[in-house]
Amino acid sequence: MDLGEGLRQALAKLSKATIIDSKTVKEFNKSLQKALLSSDVEVQLVLKLTDEIEAKALKSNIPSGVDPRDYITNIVYEELVKLVGEGYVPKMEKKRILMMGLYGSGKTTTSAKLAKFYQDRGLSAGLICCDVSRPAAFTQLETLARQANVPFFGMKDEKSADKIAKEGLNKFKDKDVIICDTSGRSSLDSELIEELKRVNKVFNPDEKALVISADTGQIAGKLAREFDSAVKVSGVIVTKMDGSGKGGGALSAASAANVKVMFIGVGEKLGNLESFNPNKFIGNLLGVPDIESLVKNITTAIKESKIDPKKLESEELNFETFYDQLEAMKSMGPLKNVFGMMGAGNVPKEAIEQGEEKLKKYKIIIGSMSKAERRNERLLHEPGRVTRIAKGSGVEEKDVRGMVAEFNKMRKTFNTLKNDRNFKKKFKFG
Repeated sequence: MDLGEGLRQALAKLSKATIIDSKTVKEFNKSLQKALLSSDVEVQLVLKLTDEIEAKALKSNIPSGVDPRDYITNIVYEELVKLVGEGYVPKMEKKRILMMGLYGSGKTTTSAKLAKFYQDRGLSAGLICCDVSRPAAFTQLETLARQANVPFFGMKDEKSADKIAKEGLNKFKDKDVIICDTSGRSSLDSELIEELKRVNKVFNPDEKALVISADTGQIAGKLAREFDSAVKVSGVIVTKMDGSGKGGGALSAASAANVKVMFIGVGEKLGNLESFNPNKFIGNLLGVPDIESLVKNITTAIKESKIDPKKLESEELNFETFYDQLEAMKSMGPLKNVFGMMGAGNVPKEAIEQGEEKLKKYKIIIGSMSKAERRNERLLHEPGRVTRIAKGSGVEEKDVRGMVAEFNKMRKTFNTLKNDRNFKKKFKFG
């Protein structure tokens, strides 16, 4: 069970209670504690949080006309927002960012994501590889930099990380944002601490970001305190928030080190990095729709896939335009994130995985159709066509017919939305 599912189940039990008294609140807190602890939030933080909820729920006067369940839900929301800390609004200005973290945290990939994040917003960026302990780090960051279209600097056989940092600063003196990826270890040892201190002195960063994976667990808080003690940390970047069923430990690590969560990684693509907004994040966990992000992601996906919205509006949905939309969906990240934005966070994991597999299969089936068949679904009713498409795509005939049936249902919905003025107003494609 992931953190969001656990929180929603606890609130669902509360909503079914006939009366809200001390016993009800204590039982609710037990469910809440179980959800938070199973998601690796530190015990002390969990106890502090639930004590605050109990005190506010039982000792404060509920405003007249407000449902007690809604009142407690709002208290939970506010306390969870406090737990994960203030939001982070990255300043669009010249800066140097030092990236730190252990092996497997996603530090190198996040360095490239961060460079793309700033470059996409009009700032020039440069990536420096100061990871001298992992042989593959140089090649990995160089490849990612090329994919992100960001300049890269490294010295492949050089073992002095501070020397690389110095040369990199000279190389990128004309860049607005310079990001330095440092060495990792399986644990924070004295050798890594000394190396980070030397790089920190030479690089003189404006921000020092600790990268922690969402699956790190309860040691995340201890880890954050250790890094903060060694090289003062500015904030935490949490990776793999799309794939981990937990994440509470990594998020509470920021609270443990008394720093902000700066960014969260929500997918594997270089564009899947978001500045941390606690209200939006907790809202998603509790199942509150995030329409603004949904619209933004759909708009971006359509632009990246080069779909002409005017063409979509004027044409009937066919397999050709449907294929284009499947391509666009890849840019929106995992289906779990999309459902979360829609406020449908309770969709079972198995259903999401099956949905993703089904979409992959649909793309293969459509790829086996002729151009005429993609544009005219009625041709598939002719003898032999479904058989040929099934063989060409490596699926059974029932899979092809099943896709056609679902496509026809989708076409009805598409035509309804296409004629909905209020829905169309939300999407402005430049």
